[in-house]
Amino acid sequence: MKTEFSKRIVSSIILLPIVIYSIMKGAVLFNLLLIFSFLIVLYEWHNLEKRNYFKIIGIFFIFFSFFSFYKIRNISDSSLDNIILLLTICISTDIGGYAFGKILKGPKLTKISPNKTISGVIGSYIFSIITVLIIFHSNFIYDQLENFNLVNFMYILVISTISQIGDIVISYFKRLSNVKNTGNVLPGHGGLLDRIDGMIFVFPISYLILNLNIYHYFQ
Repeated sequence: MKTEFSKRIVSSIILLPIVIYSIMKGAVLFNLLLIFSFLIVLYEWHNLEKRNYFKIIGIFFIFFSFFSFYKIRNISDSSLDNIILLLTICISTDIGGYAFGKILKGPKLTKISPNKTISGVIGSYIFSIITVLIIFHSNFIYDQLENFNLVNFMYILVISTISQIGDIVISYFKRLSNVKNTGNVLPGHGGLLDRIDGMIFVFPISYLILNLNIYHYFQ
């Protein structure tokens, strides 16, 4: 257990700065990161799901998800702010769910994903809201959170909810295939799909919200 945790820490320290720099830099570097990640996730999904019907649907969905992420990064002058906000919500949702679930335990959420608890769901919401508020007050995100209001609050809840649903859906397919992880490309983490399962579902919804100006329409 300690060995796996150490691997997770080391791989995070190495990979996270590369990912952040690529996203912030944009252009060619961002595109290469996106293509590389897309191919890995596609490969992991191909190995995970054996039924052709679901496999084909999954392939189209993954393509649309990564395309949505690309469009969000290039949608406007505030695209980087959009990405930072989106990733902050997803990552803090994951951390909050894991921490609260491990510490508080309590009733299970669903048989589909036995490790998910109701306390974890609540923790995901709480930690994502707190994290975004901290960033908001540090003035790190300018455009998206210029005036934090009910719309911002609802946006966080929607993205956090979708991220958690995505996590459960991929857990369901892993359970059907009787595997713990979707791969082993990330030491201590498992597969790339294991790490971005919630984001895969968040990207398309977030793109539609931003592209249709739903987010700004109610502000």
